[in-house]
Amino acid sequence: MTGPAPAVAAVRLAVRELLRDVPDRGLVLVGCSGGADSLALAAAAAFEAPRAGRRAGAVVVDHGLQQGSAEVAAQAAARCRALGLDPVEVVAVHVDAPGRGPEAAAREARYAALRAAAEQLGAALVLLGHTRDDQAEQVLLGLVRGSGARSLAGMPRRRDVFARPLLHLDRATTRAACEAEGLAPWDDPHNADPAYLRVRARRLLQTFEDELGPGVAAALARSADLLRDDADALDDLARQARERLGEGPWPAGDLAALPRAVRTRVWRMLALEAGAPAGSLFATHVEALDALVTAWHGQGPVALPGPVRGWRADGRVTVEACRRVE
Repeated sequence: MTGPAPAVAAVRLAVRELLRDVPDRGLVLVGCSGGADSLALAAAAAFEAPRAGRRAGAVVVDHGLQQGSAEVAAQAAARCRALGLDPVEVVAVHVDAPGRGPEAAAREARYAALRAAAEQLGAALVLLGHTRDDQAEQVLLGLVRGSGARSLAGMPRRRDVFARPLLHLDRATTRAACEAEGLAPWDDPHNADPAYLRVRARRLLQTFEDELGPGVAAALARSADLLRDDADALDDLARQARERLGEGPWPAGDLAALPRAVRTRVWRMLALEAGAPAGSLFATHVEALDALVTAWHGQGPVALPGPVRGWRADGRVTVEACRRVE
């Protein structure tokens, strides 16, 4: 008796290992677009969950960003039901792009919809189909943005309700798994549109592989794993420092005394607390805030997205929403 194809076995094993953390009879949901990555993940969850004493369902998010998106979502949901997943929900979202760009806005809407579905259905986890190639693209984009170690740390295997069991597998494996199981994935035309930054990053990675030799994507993903441990430790120190600072305005000297790697994280926390959107807060904003204590020469307020402002007066620094600024 022969076993499953190697690609199918690899995806199933990844799901099986993650299901061990789910309570008996607990529900996991697969965020499924119908693409090869999420479809292979859905098939593995449908196979592994009942054998582990767990339940598996799916959520399909319709972003409404292209003609026929409702039909594509319905087809993805039908494939999930055919695999035996239950419940299967289709959620339509409104993507509000102004000020953030379509990629960031779609991602924000998608995660909000998946989180809401998990809460409504009582799911222990939402499984996402990100692969090692996605991780490498994330690291490359972090390098381009110059956003620091947290950005270079890529996507975590698990955070809150979201889990990514396929981060150690490449995209070729998920497509091979679909082929072995006779599944026809949907190819999103946006994945070939160079108007999207991630598509350009994907093409650039392929160029690196061609010019520097195979293994670039895997090396970037490994770097993310190593940097994540460092970033987690620094984040913990920053959270402790933020708690010690208490309510603002904050003494400039206390902020200046923090190590830079901790202080920049504290600035980010203060900006987010004041209402700056995470997806629009960049290293240049943090550097401008940092200059209020490291390069002070009487400069005016620092404008942040939100809108939020940071300023220094009488040796103390304030970061607040603009409506509170006199």
